Amino acid sequence: MTTPRLARPDDAGEIIRLRSELILSEPLDENWLANCSDQLTARLQPGGDARAYVIDATGGRLATCALAFLQPLLPAPKYPKGLAARIHAVATEPTCRRRGYARAALTVLMDHLEKDGVTLYELHASEGSPRCTRRSASHAIPRSCA
Repeated sequence: MTTPRLARPDDAGEIIRLRSELILSEPLDENWLANCSDQLTARLQPGGDARAYVIDATGGRLATCALAFLQPLLPAPKYPKGLAARIHAVATEPTCRRRGYARAALTVLMDHLEKDGVTLYELHASEGSPRCTRRSASHAIPRSCA
């Protein structure tokens, strides 16, 4: 299997494309694609609040992405560093599914977030999400959410 890599700012357009085509109930128009891509490009810069891991496909496209946003919070005993992450998107091209790509990207992303000091996670999975993806994240998400 291909190893996920840390997304670069120049991956923003492809991450937004995957989100638009595969996650949103209605795909974004060109203006919204450009707006979201510009915002994500800035947020993926060093020091930004976005973290993403991707797996490359052919032709300059992405096969999979797993995207999270960091959010500072007030600390509490269960999240002493006061840093949370919202898993915003996990998407895989239909032709690349059933290869473990989403699980691999999400696992590496969550490991990265843990190293960043994240101790509180938010993840909403749709009914169509593979059980293995939800289960792979369960080590870092409270059992009531897994």
